[in-house]
Amino acid sequence: MRTLKRITLTSIAVLAGIGLVMAAKDPEVIPNVTGKWAGTWGLIDPETGEKAEKRAQLTLECEVVRDENGAWRATFEGECGRPYKYTIEMEGRQAGDAVLFKGTTDLGEEDGGVYDWIGRATGEQFIGFYTNPKYVGLFNMTRKE
Repeated sequence: MRTLKRITLTSIAVLAGIGLVMAAKDPEVIPNVTGKWAGTWGLIDPETGEKAEKRAQLTLECEVVRDENGAWRATFEGECGRPYKYTIEMEGRQAGDAVLFKGTTDLGEEDGGVYDWIGRATGEQFIGFYTNPKYVGLFNMTRKE
């Protein structure tokens, strides 16, 4: 009986040690989403989900950074149809091989007020949606050259 306990405890210790070594050799892959992104944004029709054709797609740029604590932050600048730029910050968290972003920003009464933003970035594409009581839209960006 003591031999069986000793074999069982030794086996558990060996398996735990192997698991720790394997975890150290195979760390979770961190998505490469930092850097500069560029693309477009525009309104969509909430009833059909299609892009609203009455407004042109406008330019949007973004920079994604990762801080010393491992958190991602995306900062956006874009045109809104007149000589005005806005900045939107979204915080991100890793989900598999992507980073999911979210944020809330007040663009001022003239531009619709408070918006909620969500997005998903992979190594190649950063897409997302925004909404407020009056508008729904999307953005689509790729890495900036």
